[in-house]
Amino acid sequence: MKSFDNKFLSNEVQAIAGVDEAGRGPLAGPVVAAAVIFDNDFFLKEVNDSKKLTEKAREEIFPEIINNAMAYGTGIVWQNEIDRINILQATLKAMKIAVSKLSATPDLILIDGNKTFFSEIKTQPVIKGDSKSFAIAAASIIAKVTRDRIMLEASGKFPEYGWERNKGYGTKQHIAAIKKYGITPYHRKSFLSRILDIQESII
Repeated sequence: MKSFDNKFLSNEVQAIAGVDEAGRGPLAGPVVAAAVIFDNDFFLKEVNDSKKLTEKAREEIFPEIINNAMAYGTGIVWQNEIDRINILQATLKAMKIAVSKLSATPDLILIDGNKTFFSEIKTQPVIKGDSKSFAIAAASIIAKVTRDRIMLEASGKFPEYGWERNKGYGTKQHIAAIKKYGITPYHRKSFLSRILDIQESII
């Protein structure tokens, strides 16, 4: 993974930022993006695509990433804005916010997926980047842990939906709870049209 990133190094490119997101698919909660820059000689073998790691493993490696990063930033776009501008635009906006919060300026931004956002810094989309790029994989862990913690806190306010387990994704239990209790301010109305009449009152 580190060798993948190092292929982009040149006289013009010395600092590489990896960018990824968490939460494009859930029915509730924000989409969260992260950006991270490491020294070019830093490597942590435990870093992998966040989806391939257990929640426990992600939580354990999260501080290692944060403490060893040259710079990192997160961007959060909440459910109301997702409904307003759509999930793709919300994801790209969250990524741009994450990059803007970096305390160091990268020479190149590697972005997971096949889309990019407007940036004065050169961007490079990388399909399946979270399984190829060390920096993108690390960003995927930051984004996932940050979002999971948001949903864990939200589950304390609305325990009926099981967000501490499903993190807002459309599990059978979550959908059953929506049909029984209605929607909350955390729900993405634009994602629920097939599940219920979104004219129902918000809790």
